[in-house]
Amino acid sequence: MPTATAPAERKVTRPRADALRNRERIVGAAREMIVEHGPDVPIDEIARRAGVGNATVYRNFPDRDALVREVVCSVMDRTAAAAELALAESGDAFTALEHFVHAAADERIGALCPMVSDTFDQHHPDLQASRERVERLIEEVMGRAKAAGQLRPDVGVGDLMIAVGQLSRPPAGTDCPRGDRFVHRLLQLFLDGLRAPARSALPGTALSIKELRAS
Repeated sequence: MPTATAPAERKVTRPRADALRNRERIVGAAREMIVEHGPDVPIDEIARRAGVGNATVYRNFPDRDALVREVVCSVMDRTAAAAELALAESGDAFTALEHFVHAAADERIGALCPMVSDTFDQHHPDLQASRERVERLIEEVMGRAKAAGQLRPDVGVGDLMIAVGQLSRPPAGTDCPRGDRFVHRLLQLFLDGLRAPARSALPGTALSIKELRAS
C-alpha cells in the first residue's frame, strides 16, 4: 500500500534585502527631488540620486504616478507615526502637539498638495488609507490638547495643516537648505498663537479636513 506523502510546502517569495533597500532609496530620492523640483522631476535624475539604474526604478514602479503615490503615502505614514509618538507622550498635551508639528514639517508635507491635486487619482485605496489614518491621528493629538484646555478651541485640523504646509515651504526664489533654517522658528511663532487662552478672536470658523479638501 503506497504511503501518503505530505503536501509540498508552498514557497513564499519575499523581496530580497537588497531589493528592499533599492526601493527605499528610490522613494527617499524621489521625495527629496520632488520637494526641491516638483513632481515632474525626470526619472533618470531620481535614479541617479538613488544610485540605481532607470530599469531598477521602473521594476519597482511601473510609471510616474505609482512612484509619486508611494512618496505621498510614505510621507503621510511617517507623519502618522509622528502623531502616534505624540499621543504616546505622557506629559504636557500641548508640548506633544508641538513635537508633532515640528516633526510633520520635517516631512515636508507642504510639498504633498500639488502632488495630490495634480498627478493622479486622489481616490486610490492606498492613498485614501494613508490619508484617513493621518487625519484621524492629528484630530486625536489636537483633541487631547483642547481637552486639557491648552489649545484654543476655535482651530481645526485644516487650520493646522494649512499653516504647517505653508510654513514648511521655502519662500519663492529661496533654495531649500537656506529656507530650512527658518522653518522651525516660524512654526514656533505659529504654535505660540495656538495656545489657550486666545488673545484675539479669529475671523470665520475652524477649518475642518472636509472643508480643506473641498477648497
